[in-house]
Amino acid sequence: MEDNYIKSVDPTSPLFGRVCVGDTIVSINGNEILDVLDYKFFAYDRVLDVTLQRPDGTQYALHVKKPEGGDLGLDFESYLMDAPRACSNACVFCFIDQLPRGMRKTMYFKDDDARLSFLLGNYITLTNLSPREVERIIALHVSPINVSVHTMNPELRCKMLRNPRAGESIGVMRRFAKAGIIMNCQIVCCPGLNDGEELLHTMRELEALWPAVHSVSIVPVGLTRFRERLYPLMPFTGEHAGETLDLVESFAEECRKKHGSRVFFCGDELYIKAGRELPPDEYYEEYTQLENGVGTLRLLETEFKSAVKLADEPDGIDFAVATGVSAAPYLEKLLQYARESFPALKGHVYPIENDFFGRSINVTGLVTGGDLIKQLKGKELGERLLISQNMLRRAELDFLDDVKIEEASAALGVPIYPVESDGFALCDAMFGLLPEVKLPEREQTNEKFYRYNT
Repeated sequence: MEDNYIKSVDPTSPLFGRVCVGDTIVSINGNEILDVLDYKFFAYDRVLDVTLQRPDGTQYALHVKKPEGGDLGLDFESYLMDAPRACSNACVFCFIDQLPRGMRKTMYFKDDDARLSFLLGNYITLTNLSPREVERIIALHVSPINVSVHTMNPELRCKMLRNPRAGESIGVMRRFAKAGIIMNCQIVCCPGLNDGEELLHTMRELEALWPAVHSVSIVPVGLTRFRERLYPLMPFTGEHAGETLDLVESFAEECRKKHGSRVFFCGDELYIKAGRELPPDEYYEEYTQLENGVGTLRLLETEFKSAVKLADEPDGIDFAVATGVSAAPYLEKLLQYARESFPALKGHVYPIENDFFGRSINVTGLVTGGDLIKQLKGKELGERLLISQNMLRRAELDFLDDVKIEEASAALGVPIYPVESDGFALCDAMFGLLPEVKLPEREQTNEKFYRYNT
C-alpha cells in the first residue's frame, strides 16, 4: 500500500542508513504490520527483528536494539500507514451534513476510525469495525477508546445512526468492557429521540459496564441553518435543558455514591441554555470530557484565577477578546476579576454571533472569519485582538470559512493572536505576554513566516 511507504527516517533512528525511503515494513518479530497500531504495538520492545520490502518486491531483515518503548523514528506516507476509515452511518444529527456547500473538501470527510480514537482521541461509533479489528483491539488491549454511543437501545441506535447494523455495536461495547478496554463515551442528546426515559435507560446500561465505561458526556445537539431535507430535529429549550440536567445530575450522584465517580457529566452548553451556574471545580473530577465541552469554562476560570495571583503588572496596552456568544459572559467575568487586582488592565470582550451557521450555534470554535470581521469592524479593539485557537486550523491558521488570520488582521487593522484554551495562556495574553504567530507559507507570499511585532 502506498500509505505504508517510509517517507523519511530520523537521523537518531536505529534504522538510519539501513533502510531507504520507499521501503515498507512487512513484519516486526514475526507479526504482520498492516497499519500504525500494529507498528506502534509491536515496535515497543527493546529487541526487534524487522522485515522490510523494497519497491522491487525483494525483502530483507534487520536486527534492531533500542530503548524499550523508544520510537523507531520512521515517518510514513500516511500517519495511519493506511487510508482513514470513513463513517458508514448517516446520523440524523450529523453536523457535517449541516454544512453549506463550497467549503474546503476536508470539511466534508467523516472519519470513524478506531486508530484515530486511540491515537488522537477521536470519537467513533464502532459500526465499521471488522471482526478482525475487534479481536485486535482486545488482543492488543488498545485502550482507552472514545465511543459515540447516543443510545443503548439497539432499535433506536439503528434509527439515529441510520445504519441497520448500528445496534450490533452495543454488543461490541460489552465485549470491550469484559476485556477491560476503557471507554470514554459521548451522547449527543436530541429532544424527542434519545432524551428523557431513553436517556435514563442508556445511562443505566452504561453504568452497568463501569469501570470499563470510565466517563460519559451528555451534550445537546447542534443545529445549523443548513438543514434542508434533513431529519426534523428540535433544539433544546431552556426548560428542557434544565430537565435534562436534573435527570443526569441525579443519576450521576447515585453513581458517585456507588462507585466514587459521577461517571456522567453534562456539557457546559446545557447549563448555559438552562441559565444555571456551572458546577464547582471539584465536580468535574478528572476533567476527562474537556474535548466535548464538559467543564471547559470552569477549568478556564480556575486556571485563570490561579494565573492572576501569580501575574505581574499588565503592559497597559488596550486589547479586545472575541469569543462565541455562550462563552462571552464568562470571559467578561474573568476580565473583571483580573481588574480587581490590577485596575489598570484594559480590554473589551466581544461576543460574535454566528451568522454563518445560524445564531443557534453559539460555541467559540465555530466562529468564522467573516463573522469576526463583519461584527468587529469599527469596534474599539485596542492594539491587539485575542481569539481562541479553536477558531482556527492549527497548522494553516485559517477559519472555517477559509478566511486567513492575516486577512482578518488586515481587515480589522489590528494583529490577531490565537490563544490556547488554557486559563494561564489567556491571562498571559491579556497581560501582554503574547504567543508567537507563525504563518504557514502562502501561495501569494514568499515569506516562510511572519512574526507579529508588539
